[in-house]
Amino acid sequence: MSEKMTEKMTDEHDKCRIDKWLWAARFFKTRALAVTAVEQGKVLLNGARVKPAKTVVPTDRLDIRHGEVRYVVEVIALSNKRGGAPDAQKLYLETIESRTLRAEHTARLKAEPARFLFKGRPTKRDRRIIEKHQRGGDE
Repeated sequence: MSEKMTEKMTDEHDKCRIDKWLWAARFFKTRALAVTAVEQGKVLLNGARVKPAKTVVPTDRLDIRHGEVRYVVEVIALSNKRGGAPDAQKLYLETIESRTLRAEHTARLKAEPARFLFKGRPTKRDRRIIEKHQRGGDE
Protein backbone atom coordinates (compact mmCIF):
# COMPACT_ATOMS: atom_id res chain seq x y z
CA MET A 1 0.00 0.00 0.00
CA SER A 2 1.33 3.45 -0.83
CA GLU A 3 2.38 5.87 1.88
CA LYS A 4 -0.28 8.42 0.86
CA MET A 5 -3.04 5.85 1.09
CA THR A 6 -1.90 4.70 4.54
CA GLU A 7 -1.70 8.32 5.66
CA LYS A 8 -5.22 9.00 4.37
CA MET A 9 -6.67 5.99 6.21
CA THR A 10 -5.16 7.04 9.54
CA ASP A 11 -6.41 10.61 9.05
CA GLU A 12 -9.95 9.33 8.49
CA HIS A 13 -9.85 7.36 11.73
CA ASP A 14 -8.30 10.20 13.75
CA LYS A 15 -10.98 12.76 12.86
CA CYS A 16 -14.69 12.75 12.31
CA ARG A 17 -17.21 15.53 11.65
CA ILE A 18 -19.59 16.06 14.56
CA ASP A 19 -22.71 15.71 12.41
CA LYS A 20 -21.51 12.39 10.98
CA TRP A 21 -20.55 11.12 14.43
CA LEU A 22 -23.95 12.02 15.92
CA TRP A 23 -25.64 10.19 13.05
CA ALA A 24 -23.33 7.15 13.34
CA ALA A 25 -23.86 7.05 17.13
CA ARG A 26 -27.63 7.01 16.48
CA PHE A 27 -28.52 10.18 18.36
CA PHE A 28 -30.27 11.42 15.21
CA LYS A 29 -32.06 9.46 12.52
CA THR A 30 -30.59 11.42 9.61
CA ARG A 31 -27.52 13.56 9.07
CA ALA A 32 -29.76 16.46 8.14
CA LEU A 33 -31.38 16.32 11.60
CA ALA A 34 -27.93 16.19 13.20
CA VAL A 35 -26.80 19.23 11.19
CA THR A 36 -29.93 21.16 12.20
CA ALA A 37 -29.44 20.31 15.88
CA VAL A 38 -25.79 21.42 15.81
CA GLU A 39 -26.69 24.66 14.01
CA GLN A 40 -29.46 25.43 16.51
CA GLY A 41 -27.08 25.00 19.45
CA LYS A 42 -28.68 21.81 20.76
CA VAL A 43 -25.30 20.07 20.65
CA LEU A 44 -22.37 21.52 22.60
CA LEU A 45 -18.81 20.30 22.17
CA ASN A 46 -16.80 20.74 25.38
CA GLY A 47 -19.32 23.37 26.48
CA ALA A 48 -19.18 25.49 23.31
CA ARG A 49 -21.44 25.85 20.28
CA VAL A 50 -19.85 24.53 17.10
CA LYS A 51 -20.57 24.20 13.41
CA PRO A 52 -21.57 20.84 11.85
CA ALA A 53 -18.15 20.44 10.17
CA LYS A 54 -16.24 20.63 13.47
CA THR A 55 -14.15 17.52 14.05
CA VAL A 56 -14.50 15.44 17.18
CA VAL A 57 -11.77 13.37 18.75
CA PRO A 58 -11.87 10.77 21.52
CA THR A 59 -12.12 12.36 25.00
CA ASP A 60 -14.38 15.18 23.72
CA ARG A 61 -17.47 15.82 25.84
CA LEU A 62 -20.81 16.36 24.10
CA ASP A 63 -23.97 17.82 25.60
CA ILE A 64 -26.87 16.74 23.38
CA ARG A 65 -30.45 17.97 23.83
CA HIS A 66 -32.96 15.92 21.87
CA GLY A 67 -36.46 17.19 22.63
CA GLU A 68 -36.91 17.13 26.41
CA VAL A 69 -34.14 14.55 26.83
CA ARG A 70 -30.53 15.58 27.54
CA TYR A 71 -27.48 13.37 27.07
CA VAL A 72 -23.99 14.15 28.34
CA VAL A 73 -21.52 11.78 26.73
CA GLU A 74 -17.79 11.36 26.27
CA VAL A 75 -16.58 10.32 22.82
CA ILE A 76 -14.67 7.04 23.04
CA ALA A 77 -14.36 6.03 19.40
CA LEU A 78 -14.97 7.55 15.99
CA SER A 79 -17.04 6.32 13.10
CA ASN A 80 -18.25 7.86 9.85
CA LYS A 81 -20.55 4.93 9.10
CA ARG A 82 -23.85 4.11 10.75
CA GLY A 83 -24.03 0.61 12.13
CA GLY A 84 -26.29 -1.28 14.46
CA ALA A 85 -27.32 -0.01 17.89
CA PRO A 86 -24.82 -2.21 19.79
CA ASP A 87 -21.99 -0.84 17.63
CA ALA A 88 -23.22 2.73 18.10
CA GLN A 89 -23.19 2.39 21.89
CA LYS A 90 -19.49 1.52 21.74
CA LEU A 91 -18.73 4.99 20.35
CA TYR A 92 -19.53 6.87 23.56
CA LEU A 93 -19.79 6.65 27.33
CA GLU A 94 -22.74 8.39 28.97
CA THR A 95 -22.09 10.08 32.31
CA ILE A 96 -23.78 8.77 35.46
CA GLU A 97 -25.48 12.14 36.07
CA SER A 98 -26.96 12.06 32.58
CA ARG A 99 -28.35 8.55 33.10
CA THR A 100 -29.96 9.44 36.44
CA LEU A 101 -31.54 12.62 35.00
CA ARG A 102 -32.97 10.66 32.07
CA ALA A 103 -34.33 7.99 34.46
CA GLU A 104 -35.99 10.70 36.58
CA HIS A 105 -37.49 12.29 33.46
CA THR A 106 -38.89 8.92 32.35
CA ALA A 107 -40.38 8.32 35.81
CA ARG A 108 -42.03 11.76 35.76
CA LEU A 109 -43.56 11.06 32.34
CA LYS A 110 -44.96 7.73 33.54
CA ALA A 111 -46.44 9.37 36.64
CA GLU A 112 -48.28 12.05 34.63
CA PRO A 113 -51.84 11.31 33.55
CA ALA A 114 -52.23 10.18 29.98
CA ARG A 115 -52.60 12.98 27.46
CA PHE A 116 -55.02 12.53 24.65
CA LEU A 117 -53.61 13.69 21.37
CA PHE A 118 -56.61 13.67 19.11
CA LYS A 119 -56.54 15.58 15.87
CA GLY A 120 -59.50 17.88 15.39
CA ARG A 121 -62.91 17.02 16.75
CA PRO A 122 -63.06 13.75 18.72
CA THR A 123 -64.98 10.85 17.24
CA LYS A 124 -67.62 8.94 19.16
CA ARG A 125 -65.00 6.35 20.13
CA ASP A 126 -62.58 9.09 21.24
CA ARG A 127 -65.28 10.70 23.41
CA ARG A 128 -65.96 7.36 25.11
CA ILE A 129 -62.26 6.97 25.89
CA ILE A 130 -62.09 10.52 27.30
CA GLU A 131 -65.20 10.00 29.44
CA LYS A 132 -63.90 6.66 30.72
CA HIS A 133 -60.62 8.29 31.69
CA GLN A 134 -62.42 11.17 33.45
CA ARG A 135 -64.62 8.76 35.45
CA GLY A 136 -61.63 6.82 36.72
CA GLY A 137 -61.11 4.07 34.24
CA ASP A 138 -62.41 0.60 35.10
CA GLU A 139 -66.14 0.99 34.56
